[in-house]
Amino acid sequence: MTDTSQNLAPSERHDLGQHGRELILDARNIAVDFKVEGGVVNAVRDVSFQLHKGETIALVGESGSGKSVTARTVMKLLTKRATILPGTKITLSGKDVVAMSDREMRKLRGNDVAMIFQEPMSSLNPVYTIGQQICEILHLHNRMSRAEAMDRARQLLEEVHIPEPEARLRQYPHQLSGGQRQRVMIAMALANRPDVLIADEPTTALDVTVQAQILNLIKELKDKYGMAVILITHDLTIVRQFSEYVYVMQNGVVHEHNETEKLFADPRHPYTRHLLASEPKGIANPLSGEQDTVLEGKDVKVAFTLKRGGFFKPDFFELVAVDKLSLNLKRHETLGLVGESGSGKTTFGQALIRLIGNQGGEIYFDGEPIHGKDRGQMRPLRSRMQIVFQDPFASLNPRMSIRQIIEEGLIVNGLGANSRDRVDRVRQALRDAGMPDTILNRFPHEFSGGQRQRIAIARAIALEPEFILLDEPTSALDLSVQAQIIDLLRKLQDEKGLSYLFISHDLKVVRALCHRVMVMQFGKIVEEGPVAEVLTNPKTDYTARLVRAAFDIAA
Repeated sequence: MTDTSQNLAPSERHDLGQHGRELILDARNIAVDFKVEGGVVNAVRDVSFQLHKGETIALVGESGSGKSVTARTVMKLLTKRATILPGTKITLSGKDVVAMSDREMRKLRGNDVAMIFQEPMSSLNPVYTIGQQICEILHLHNRMSRAEAMDRARQLLEEVHIPEPEARLRQYPHQLSGGQRQRVMIAMALANRPDVLIADEPTTALDVTVQAQILNLIKELKDKYGMAVILITHDLTIVRQFSEYVYVMQNGVVHEHNETEKLFADPRHPYTRHLLASEPKGIANPLSGEQDTVLEGKDVKVAFTLKRGGFFKPDFFELVAVDKLSLNLKRHETLGLVGESGSGKTTFGQALIRLIGNQGGEIYFDGEPIHGKDRGQMRPLRSRMQIVFQDPFASLNPRMSIRQIIEEGLIVNGLGANSRDRVDRVRQALRDAGMPDTILNRFPHEFSGGQRQRIAIARAIALEPEFILLDEPTSALDLSVQAQIIDLLRKLQDEKGLSYLFISHDLKVVRALCHRVMVMQFGKIVEEGPVAEVLTNPKTDYTARLVRAAFDIAA
């Protein structure tokens, strides 16, 4: 590390002791190693930070930067393969955390420090009700009767603004939405009024409006109880709105730290500048002249038959996911389809390319009616329309090499004169997607999330399609990787004349990539128009709420 970066990240904060608040957590020289096959990984090196009562600090950095490992070290929640190295010193409310026994740590967790994890579904036990899980935490640290614990659990759910808390206590995690599950996690973390709350990417998997609600809730509870919060995130909009001091991490090292406004106004370290420059930028290149239509939907309806009631008295009802929607996509155009989870975006997109059946309406691809075609009749058209999914790891076969994954589509669709020609096409697709063409024999697990998404894009463009359905292709990626994927999609569109239907709930990405946007809610289109117009002057309250949540979270 150079001297300059060392100066940007001294072991003590620049504003230490300046605002009269009591220091509650002082972490010095945190270092953690992980044993892996064939050696040792230095996960975190020489990380120091301080936290005062009643304030929020942020640990910022991309995936793999060591943020979560640092936070878990404070809680001593590391795996058996991890070793906290000598020299690490963590003082919480005057107690030496590193020297504590497991029994002492169990008392400390929940009482002095609590943590909200990124994925609430995997943190909640699916076989116990919400009430049972909150009561368990209360019983661990307090002597109270079952009735008292249940009453306290109900109060906690009320506090985190969950509707009908009485009924929710009897429900199981799978019966709640993602945002509600995250609220339950917050209620559990706050059950014993901890002094320090660690929020590890608490909103990554949530819609923008739900994200805003959760962050405002954490802020409201922090102000009410004077808690200190450590916010771990890679979203800089959140950092600017909610934290007072920022630590920037990369590869297990803190590169720079400062008060939030100073850091944003004058980033000194190249990596901090790179992070701040990674917000999706630019706009779609304007369309030239009058283009013909590639994909058209008229009054498309998709409905599912669901069952409620018991086994002996079933009651079937129809859920209309896509309610008579129409859409017209021009050649070379990117049309954004936005809305919250459950609004019907993906269902509509998949119906348009006949991946699922529709119960009404007409669909035309390049002027040809496809709404009546079955799977066999659709096959000749499949190479001309492709899809890139949200999670590249789930959509790439882990048992196939990169060559097999991309070549499979060429073989199925009879493209390429022979094996050598197909391999040439595979190599070209990889180069077009910004990947080296020397990775043919490697497997998906050997790549990062952003690289896997490029491989998924390479698989789609290898078939030389005219249209690609992009279903949340950047939502699981870090900001700087998001920016790279957006640039790549723009470049491919210009070079190959592609048309995109871009499904997303991230309006920043939509603004950077799309020409027009359609806003969906409950299976209906509530607003549509050119991107700039809809995002700067929304006509409906729902769109205005989405825009506020995306561009100004505190609003």
